[in-house]
Amino acid sequence: MSVKDESSENKDFRSALKVNKGVERLPVINEQAIRVMQSRRKASLTADSFVEGILSGDRTILSQAITLVESSLPHHFEKAQEIIEKCTPHSSNSFRIGITGVPGVGKSTFIEAFGMHLISRGHKIAVLAVDPSSEISKGSILGDKTRMETLSGHPDAFIRPSPSAGSLGGVARKTREIIILCEAAGFDRILVETVGVGQSETTVHSMVDFFLLLMLSGAGDELQGIKRGIMEMCDGMVINKADGDNMINAQRAKIQYQNALHLFPPPASGWIPRVELCSSIMKTGIDKIEEMIESYAGMVRESGFFDKKRQSQQKYHMYETIQQKLTDNFYQDPHVKAITIKVLDMLNENKLTSYQAARKLLSAYFKDLKH
Repeated sequence: MSVKDESSENKDFRSALKVNKGVERLPVINEQAIRVMQSRRKASLTADSFVEGILSGDRTILSQAITLVESSLPHHFEKAQEIIEKCTPHSSNSFRIGITGVPGVGKSTFIEAFGMHLISRGHKIAVLAVDPSSEISKGSILGDKTRMETLSGHPDAFIRPSPSAGSLGGVARKTREIIILCEAAGFDRILVETVGVGQSETTVHSMVDFFLLLMLSGAGDELQGIKRGIMEMCDGMVINKADGDNMINAQRAKIQYQNALHLFPPPASGWIPRVELCSSIMKTGIDKIEEMIESYAGMVRESGFFDKKRQSQQKYHMYETIQQKLTDNFYQDPHVKAITIKVLDMLNENKLTSYQAARKLLSAYFKDLKH
């Protein structure tokens, strides 16, 4: 073999073992620095910039605005109120639906199926899913977004899980303001999910146009599983998980609930609540639920009850805000703080009754107001 041939052979051999240049190592990312930069960017936005972003449908800015609303920092509160005030004229163009039910009824699965159905009908969906906060750690799982995987990934859906932070009935105190922001962002169907415990149903009922109650069948005496007050509040009832072997039980439960609803006095709206069957997994009965809600919406808009209810809710929210503000002001009063521990000690030692202890604190508060 010639030298030339040998050289050629070695060249081929070397090319077969050639090692390509690797990817250059990226610098270490400082996650803390990124969070600081994002916080500064959020703080640098003016209220007008927030409003402009919300009205244009920018979800990042919408999420940041909601974070401001939920914040307890005083400077965040002022900016949030300015944003809400400027967004209010662009709201009220949606239909608000409250959804409640006992734990395990399948609220998240139903909301995903119902939400996807509404999107297929041309609507934009905002889901305000409120998880209960721990009374001990004040933490919240906020797992609804992971349970609604398909809906959360759709461009016409916006899901905002919010911690209840110990507020009455497990419902976030700022939900009403968040509804305004979502409506201003162009979402025309607002779904508000409750945790299904305590007084949360009453609170949600005061902020929605249609109150939907989810129930199960085949779990004993159906009528024992729900309070009369909740049944009187609902505008429609859905027997969920009506499929397979459970279908007969679901049909029987539907008749029982429908008969029970007829025993209640007619609601102020004049609407007779209906009961429908549904399987969120099989996607059956969803269209009938939409038809029921649309029939209700058409009737109350035509009769004028829709506007009257919205006005009544605004009045309720005003008084509730006043009450909350007075409560906060009372507990933050320096004179009340100064004697609270002493009053509590006297209460624990049975030197004061609960009424007398409350009267002492209130006297200190009102005396402070006079000065």
